[in-house]
Amino acid sequence: MTHVLAIDQGTTSSRAILFDADMKITASAQEEFKQHFPNSGWVEHDPADLWATTAATCRAAIEKAGLGPDDIAAIGITNQRETVVVWDKETGQPVYNAIVWQDRRTAEFCRELREAGHGDTITERTGLLVDPYFSATKLKWILDNVEGARGRAERGELLFGTVDSFLIWKLTGGAAHVTDATNAARTSLYDIHKGRWSSTICALFDIPMSMLPEVRDCASDFGMARADLFGRQIPILGVAGDQQAATIGQACFSPGMLKSTYGTGCFALLNTGETAVTSKNRLLTTIAYQFDGKPTYALEGSIFVAGAVVQWLRDGLKIIRAAEETQPLAEKADDTQNVVLVPAFVGLGAPYWNAECRGAVFGLTRNSGAEEFAKAALESVGYQTRDLLEAMTADWQSSGARATLRVDGGMSASDWAMQFLSDIIGAPVDRPSVLETTALGAAWLAGQRAGLYPDQDCFARNWALEKTFSPQMDAADRDHKYQAWRRAVDATLAF
Repeated sequence: MTHVLAIDQGTTSSRAILFDADMKITASAQEEFKQHFPNSGWVEHDPADLWATTAATCRAAIEKAGLGPDDIAAIGITNQRETVVVWDKETGQPVYNAIVWQDRRTAEFCRELREAGHGDTITERTGLLVDPYFSATKLKWILDNVEGARGRAERGELLFGTVDSFLIWKLTGGAAHVTDATNAARTSLYDIHKGRWSSTICALFDIPMSMLPEVRDCASDFGMARADLFGRQIPILGVAGDQQAATIGQACFSPGMLKSTYGTGCFALLNTGETAVTSKNRLLTTIAYQFDGKPTYALEGSIFVAGAVVQWLRDGLKIIRAAEETQPLAEKADDTQNVVLVPAFVGLGAPYWNAECRGAVFGLTRNSGAEEFAKAALESVGYQTRDLLEAMTADWQSSGARATLRVDGGMSASDWAMQFLSDIIGAPVDRPSVLETTALGAAWLAGQRAGLYPDQDCFARNWALEKTFSPQMDAADRDHKYQAWRRAVDATLAF
């Protein structure tokens, strides 16, 4: 057995990637699926699409690689986090669409929770803020709004899971209802200090605990994929939420190491080791990974819209046909114009956490066009990343020195965007030779558990750099541009 199959189930597509014994990519397959927006601020997926595209891409990747079932040692899974699926325990039939992490329908309920004084209790136990982003309020919404759902849940007929749990249940034919600690830590129902579901928080949200999956280490036995799917039973040995999987794939195993992943959103994680640092700047305290029952913690900042802003240029404004066109447009933009785009399409994440505000553009002139919009879109990701790093620096260390930032995800392939990122944060940005770090992290978890891949120290030593971007912008220009961004954010929040 010479390969590991990594399933990367994301917000806009499902992917399957095969890694060989040297952790090199042998083959991959990807399939997009439909996004559903039934109301303003609502985002849903059809769970059947999540499963169908996952199964199809797995088969396609295996066929493309020319491999047989006996060549695959294990399966690793990484997934969009916080997205909620509720399904029938016997039939596997979802009772409602998956409510996606971007969804803001529970904003009013979150406000009521904060006003009732429950925010501190939730943060102390879960490390998370009260926000529609997290799973708990989405799950409560389904139970309260889908006819018969609460009664069925209380009778033990329904199961809840994040996407990893749902896929494992489908892969194993209903034999395993499990998750890992990193996904559990994003539900707002899991006590990250005691390492168990919080009965206090479940009671607060009126969630029957019988719905919840068993929580395991990131590298563990999660069940056997059905023989009828791949020709034989294959063990599922690694699971981590997408941002934690990227942290692992970037070999950020030492306290102080920092990574930022640019997918649909942007997520920066700072490894804080055995210490669960409580943020004073509205960052999240979360689990980076868990091995042998011992969690390693992280500070996390979450940006809701990163790569999605390029999708908006393509699908909303229709000024580009493909994401690759953004960089050439940005390079031709008029530098004398200071167009600032605040892409708060579904609210603003860290460190602002405002679910109600919406996107805005500032500084438009008669000469503003596609080039300026493309430039402002790419720059918005750099600005938002600096917001996160400013908050992390304040929480983690007193000096103003910045650690080198390791980047990955689709947008990290843009030299223009990464150079601007380095310029605006005033620190080096390292891009690895393997950009598929999320899938690599999931593959390493499973492969290491299967005995195919090296241990943590050896894996970290083999991390390979493709390119470093160093700051080239004058400090005065950097501060001037960033202050313009902060004013734009303040105005957006005020509106």
